[in-house]
Amino acid sequence: MKEIYITDKTFDRNDTLTKGEYENCIFRSCNFADKDLSEFKFTDCTFNSCNLSLTKLNKTAFRDIIFKDCKMLGLRFDTCNEFGLSFSFDGCQLNHSSFYKTKIKKTIFKNSQLQETDFSEADLTSTMFDNCNLERATFDQTILEKSDLRTSYNYSIDPEINRIKKAKFSILGVVGLLDKYDIEIEHSN
Repeated sequence: MKEIYITDKTFDRNDTLTKGEYENCIFRSCNFADKDLSEFKFTDCTFNSCNLSLTKLNKTAFRDIIFKDCKMLGLRFDTCNEFGLSFSFDGCQLNHSSFYKTKIKKTIFKNSQLQETDFSEADLTSTMFDNCNLERATFDQTILEKSDLRTSYNYSIDPEINRIKKAKFSILGVVGLLDKYDIEIEHSN
């Protein structure tokens, strides 16, 4: 069976997808929750206000993808096709997702919820976390060199088990680097 190739098309709410390659497509308010998008290929696509929660992503290719205002709970990005894996997130709910061992340098996470998200052993070099909630997110053997977390909050990152050279933090965020020591830090005027 020949794999389909679709380019420059907009998909709305109730459109269904056939396994294949999608290039320069826009997906608006589509509900892919609990669907199987395994082995699909997406290149230069935009997902607006879509629900991808608990979607299966085995060997799914995401290359230069924009996710905007999407609900993406419990996604396993660690099972995606790692070749060319690149995306940005703006206003997305990514709670309980996994980026375990992914190489996603220069990724932009903006205004997003990343609670209990797993970044263990991920390469997040030069990644931007702009106004993101990282409550109970896991950073273990994570490369955060040159990453920017100045406007993000609720993170706990152990500098002894993560690479944070030249990463940027706000003075208020430094508390998240000292969590494991169970010390009290007071802000004085």
